[in-house]
Amino acid sequence: MNKYIDHTLLKPDATAEQIQKLCDEAITHQFMSVCINPYYVPLCAKKLKGTGVKVCTVVGFPLGANPTSVKEAETKWVLASGAQEVDMVINIAAAKNGDWSLIEDEIKSLASLCHKSGAILKVIFETCLLTEAEKRKACEVSWKAGADFVKTSTGFSTGGATLEDVKLMKEVVGMNLGVKASGGIRDLATAQAMIQAGATRLGTSSGVALVTHGVGSGSY
Repeated sequence: MNKYIDHTLLKPDATAEQIQKLCDEAITHQFMSVCINPYYVPLCAKKLKGTGVKVCTVVGFPLGANPTSVKEAETKWVLASGAQEVDMVINIAAAKNGDWSLIEDEIKSLASLCHKSGAILKVIFETCLLTEAEKRKACEVSWKAGADFVKTSTGFSTGGATLEDVKLMKEVVGMNLGVKASGGIRDLATAQAMIQAGATRLGTSSGVALVTHGVGSGSY
């Protein structure tokens, strides 16, 4: 279970002390990564160097409404600061407007930046705001544009990961992309169900609880 987990703390009021604790927990349990806001990338990169735990951060988070040029600048900064995985939010308004060319171009640009730095790109859809057709289209566009993962949610909107969404995303991308489920994964049974549905990564603030068979209280 531990290598499925992106140990996450994205609350806006997270302190450096809490981020240090997050990193310590990730090292102890050898989680795949810690997922933190860009501000804390330099701290985590220094703390986790040589530990086997990756630094994951977010871009265009949580609304996805930034212009592509802003997301590109943010991606360049986090990569230069030590991020090894980038979770970007698509432009949700563009998806609702059917402007898939904008979304594809944006993903393609950010994927290129990540891959040049040896990093990977995960694409967050915010599935609770999309129709089934839009979710399928987002999967197809992400695959075509060179992303490495598709991801359900930010954990900051009206809903998180559902088994139905994970199954749908896995059905569309198959073995070509990873599927990250995030939002509301707080106990082992839910985590295992997500994996069985097709998730290859879990974004959760309850990582310690999951690997020690407890129940987490985090919102992500």
